[in-house]
Amino acid sequence: MVEECNAVEIISLFRSKGIQIYLDGGWGVDALVGFESRVHNDIDIFIEQRNKERAIKLLKNNGYTETVMEYTTLDHTVWQDDKEKIIDLHIFSRNNNGDLVFEGDTFPKEAFSGKGRIGNLEVDCITPEWQVRFHSGYQLDDNDLKDILMLCNKFDLAVPDEISQNFSIDKWKKGNMII
Repeated sequence: MVEECNAVEIISLFRSKGIQIYLDGGWGVDALVGFESRVHNDIDIFIEQRNKERAIKLLKNNGYTETVMEYTTLDHTVWQDDKEKIIDLHIFSRNNNGDLVFEGDTFPKEAFSGKGRIGNLEVDCITPEWQVRFHSGYQLDDNDLKDILMLCNKFDLAVPDEISQNFSIDKWKKGNMII
């Protein structure tokens, strides 16, 4: 589990070595909305390819070991310490236009221009619009739904059709206190 104090510690660890990170996933959403909205199993971070070796050395030197998952690739690894703090590490590169390339897909550089806050830290993260877009094409769980609805509500974004057509949003919002 990664609580707010752990997230701040992990972000600060990378910053101490000059490694720029961008938050995604649940902590990326919570940074955008400005508070810890739920329990987090991990923290999803993106770093540039040029920082990969330094980041891995940093993780190993701080007690993290790689945990191979079914989705592990050269650009997507999972690291865990003995206190079960989990870092979901995504490695991206940039093309000649400065756009982001991750596992063969290209995203505009603006996708990583979000700003949020965790504790007393201002953090870089994926924008609300791209967070919502990235929550598509797979089976969403309750945390995913809550994240999307919070973002859509706070940033006045349209709820994606695949969600509004398959769920009773009003009923779900009231039952999960996302109003």
